[in-house]
Formats: sequence, structure tokens, C-alpha cells
Amino acid sequence: MNVTELARRLRVNTKELLELLPQFGFDIGARAIKIDPRLAQTILREWPRLYREHRARLDAERKLKEKEERQKKMTETGPIVLPSVMTVREFTQKLDLPVGQVIGELMKNGILATLNERIDYNTAAIVAEDFGFTVTLGDAVDTTVDSDQRIHDLLAGVATADLIARPPVVVVMGHVDHGKTKLLDAIRKTNVMDSEHGGITQHIGAYQVEKNGRKITFIDTPGHEAFTAMRSRGAKVADIAILVVAADDSLKPQTIEALQIIQALKLPFIVAINKIDKPDANPEKVKQDLAARNLLPEDWGGKVICVPISAKAGTNIDQLLEMILLVAEMEKDKIMADPNRLAVGTVIEAHKDAGEGAVATVLVQSGTLRVNDTLGVNGELYGKVRAMKDWAGREVSAALPGTPIKILGWKQAAAVGDILEAAADAKNLESKKSHKFSPATPAIQKVTGGNGETEDETKVKFLNLILRADVLGSAEAIEESLEKLQIPAGLKYKIVSRGLGNITESDIMQAEGGQAVVLGFNVQLPYQAQKIANEKKVEVKIYKIIYELLDLVKEKLNAMIEIEVKEIDLGKVEVLAMFKKDKAGQVVGARVISGKVANGAKARLMRGGLDLARFKIVALQAGKQEVTDVEKGSECGIKLEGKLDLTVGDSLEIYREEKVEKKVK
Repeated sequence: MNVTELARRLRVNTKELLELLPQFGFDIGARAIKIDPRLAQTILREWPRLYREHRARLDAERKLKEKEERQKKMTETGPIVLPSVMTVREFTQKLDLPVGQVIGELMKNGILATLNERIDYNTAAIVAEDFGFTVTLGDAVDTTVDSDQRIHDLLAGVATADLIARPPVVVVMGHVDHGKTKLLDAIRKTNVMDSEHGGITQHIGAYQVEKNGRKITFIDTPGHEAFTAMRSRGAKVADIAILVVAADDSLKPQTIEALQIIQALKLPFIVAINKIDKPDANPEKVKQDLAARNLLPEDWGGKVICVPISAKAGTNIDQLLEMILLVAEMEKDKIMADPNRLAVGTVIEAHKDAGEGAVATVLVQSGTLRVNDTLGVNGELYGKVRAMKDWAGREVSAALPGTPIKILGWKQAAAVGDILEAAADAKNLESKKSHKFSPATPAIQKVTGGNGETEDETKVKFLNLILRADVLGSAEAIEESLEKLQIPAGLKYKIVSRGLGNITESDIMQAEGGQAVVLGFNVQLPYQAQKIANEKKVEVKIYKIIYELLDLVKEKLNAMIEIEVKEIDLGKVEVLAMFKKDKAGQVVGARVISGKVANGAKARLMRGGLDLARFKIVALQAGKQEVTDVEKGSECGIKLEGKLDLTVGDSLEIYREEKVEKKVK
């Protein structure tokens, strides 16, 4: 084969090919004009992997060199000073790096942020260090502060005489299968399980119950690992945590992860040892595992309150509530609020509703929120309270501290974690000019796949997706789950657009133009959009269970994978005699000179070092017996299928084709 022809088939220039082949272990001269056909076939077969590894190595070397250069510069100029909070745009300017490169690195660290969204110093420091920068926290504090500090500042300065006890806010955390939702169901005495799907709570909700004349607010955070970010947010507004651990399963990775969040936030917590009614329940094993992590149960002489319960049977639920009130009493100095001031709270859930518009669930942390109050977020005008509903869907006119409340009247959808400040006068707030996320907001085009390897984008197959979800938390959870897919090299998915709320006609039109699949989660497909989808033959799929959505993406990606066939050499035979010949093929007599020959295998006709033809072995005979294989040194009869032009003395190389199974996992 001509080198120029080989270069054309490999889509590289001839000079580059001749430079790279020796590096890849092929003994080819720098001025070679022709290459042995068999060697050319090997190069064609191995080239994608070798070239990908070469590009990845060059990219890694480039990044390392850039990192070393930055670190050298840091020793001369000193570390980069970063504020406690900054926008992504400000961060990229500080690093003097391309915006896309910084946003890509943020995505790798699980941060979905646009140019105008804020990140804290800790996040920025991690990403900066990945790039090779040394950073330090500056004295100057940005005019925008993070949510924890903002809440602290807003709640500070209240006279002690104005403070009264408020309901404790309890966050329930734990492994997905350990009965967290069942426990909340037992506590509320309502059947939330019917409205949830797949055994996993799909987004944060909040509820209130009453015990001994005192209200307790529960925040329900999802328990599956895909919802880690949401779980952290839920814990930030809580006073007390309940860690649910199954008595028949003990501590699992998600349990330990939840425990780490609780400890990092310094929350007092109670361990609810669930499923004690099961035959294989072993509460003592749970206590042993807790003790091994330096968390000694109370009945073992420690400080960790453990309550054995059965959410299914309702066993000891009252005792658990009493323990919550006991812990709340011990923490009473911290569970106080001024009900007479303007309301301050944290957004714990936000979405777009077809009938109600922008909606957000807010946990009021201080003050009293009333209908017609002005809604402010970070000093900007977000709307006015048109109506409020409690967790049971009842309309209310006022929400006291410690109350979760659904608010209607937002001009723009607030983001989870935003701090709500009711304002006395709308004139004191700036009109909001931009917003973080709404159905009209185009997504960052997220491209993921190929196990993070550097690849030539022109050789990569893409599955384009348009994602619509009911709430921001669901969208984030889906994208986090997609990122965890193990996708073979040469294949990627791209989220070309995402939004909140029902699927729109523009989604369908965009999907047609970009050959994308439209995925909806807990949303609807209006008639007009469905009609256009049918006309344009756009595929639209709507799900209520995240893992069914993921299965579809896997199925689509798997269908795009090209089957790779490897040739496994078995042996070599020499043709000794020619026998019966017909249209289907010919029988030859042969001696096995190396390895073996096997029935069902294939053969290459090698003559003068050239690969001239390929055949299939359809029958194999030793003596007068049909056999499955013949070893080295033996003679045999071989029936070959294919167009034959064999002569005595020809050499046949025997090989087996093996399909390499590649699947998205």
C-alpha cells in the first residue's frame, strides 16, 4: 500500500504519518513510499487508539508545561489575590484564561455556572490550583456575599428581648434504601409515597408537624448520591439533623457522605435506626459502626442519641419526635427569631409552573412574610408576594419564622440557595436585569463522554440532547447522573439546551435543526409542541424516574457505538494439495506449521508477503474424521469458503475474529 493512500485513509498528512509511525513502534523509514499490506492493515486497526493516546500525551505535556510556567511566574509575582466571593467572569479575568477553559474546569468539579453567577473563594481556589496558580484570600470583601454570610449578617443585630422560640428545622438524611421517605411519611401521617416515583424523592420539599404543642419543620433532602449538591443545600438551613440508618444494612457510602455533611456544618444530630422489625435487623451492628467512627451512642456512654424505629410499623416515632424536641431545648438559644421584623429566608426549591408562573418554596428564618410584601434577592427586585401556600396546599396570609412557604408572584424564578429579603419599599431594590435560570435561558453547551480522553472532535459521534425539567434541582441531578456515565472513546453527549417548565415549540424546532432528542422530566408536552414534533419527526421522551431517562441515553449512545473486530492469530498452514472445487469454495490438503487451525476460523492467503485474499474455514478433517481443530505438525483437509486462487506451496495464516464489546455503563 502506498504511504500516501494510508495517510489519506487515516486522515493525516504523509509527513506526520512517517514521523509518528516509528514513535508508535512500527519499523517504517522516514522516506518510505510503500508499506506491506498486512502491516498497513495493522496500522489501520491500531491507529485510532495509538493516535488518541499520542494526542492525550501531548495535551498532558502541554498542560503540565503551562502549569509549571504559571507556578514559576507565581514565585516571581506572588499569589493571585481573590475575594471571598466573585463572579465567574471576574475569576477568569483574575486568572487571565479563556472563559470556556475555566467554565469547563468548573464543570469537572460539579459546578454549573454561567459568567455572571457567583462562586466562593474555596471553589475558586480548588479550580485555580488545578490550573497551577497559587491564590490567597484578599482583605477586600466583595459587595455580594455568599448565602451563609448574608443570612448571618441579616439575622445579626436583633435585640435579645425581641427574640422568641421558633420551630426547629430538621433535615432528614440517609441512604436511598434505608427508609427516609417512609419515616417522613410516618411522621406526617400522610401518604407522600404515592406522589413520588422510583423510591427516590425527586426534589427538596418541606413539611411541618406538631408534637406536645410545638411545631417541628422537616426538610426532606434526596438520599441518592446523584443529589449530593441538593442534600448539602438542604442541610445549610437546618438546626438539627436526623441520620436514618437501616438496622439490616448499617452504614453505606451515602450514609457516611451525609454524616460528613452534618459534621462539617456542626449540626446536632440524632441517629434513627430504622427497620428494626426485620428478621435480620441488628441495631447493635449500627452502633458498633458508629463507635468505629468515634461516634459513641448514648447507651454506650457517649453523646450520640440513637432511636430504634420502624417507619413501616410506626414503632417509636413519638419517641423520635420527643428526642428532636429535647435536642431543640438544648439548642434553644440558637433556635430563636424576631417575628416582628421584615422576613428573611432561604429558597429551598424553585421552579416554573404552567399555571402559577415562577414559584419558589422559602424557609422563613426570621421575621414574618405577608401577602403583598416586596420580594428582594441579593438587593434586586424579584416581585411581590401574590399568594402563599403552606406545605399542605392551604392558602395563608402570613408565614412566621421556621415556616416553609410556597410563594407565588415572582417576576423571575429564584435559584435554590438564594436569600429572600422582604423589603419595606420596592424603590430600595434594583430592578433585576438578568437572571440565573429560566425556561428561556440557553444552556452552557455541556459536552461529556469518552472517559475524559482528548479526542479529535471531527472523529467523535455526538448524541445531542435538549433537557427540560420541572425544577432546578431535578435538572442538576440529571446532569450529575449523566456525568457519571462511563462512555467509550469516540462518543459523547452534548446538552445543547436546557430549561425549566413544559416543552416548548422552540425546543422542537431547535431539536430538528440540531438533530437532538428532547428529554422531559416531570413536565408536559403541550398539544401544539407535540403536533410540531410529529410533523418534524423529532423524538420527545418524558419521564418521572431519573434512571429511566438515563437508561434511554445509554440505549441511544450504545446504538451509536461501532462494533470493533479484533483479529486473533491462531497459526499457519502450508497448502500441500488441491482437491474438490466448486462455486462455494475448495478443499485443500495442508500441514499445520505453527499454532493450530480451527473449524469456523478464517484464513489469509499470503503470497510474496502480500495479503491477497480472505477465506472462511467451513469444515476440517483429520484422517477421515471431522474435527474441530488440528495442532502443529499434523496434516489435514480444509474446506475453504470464498473466491479461491490457491496453488500448492501457498501459505495460509489462520485467525479468529473477535468482537470487542463496548457499552456505556
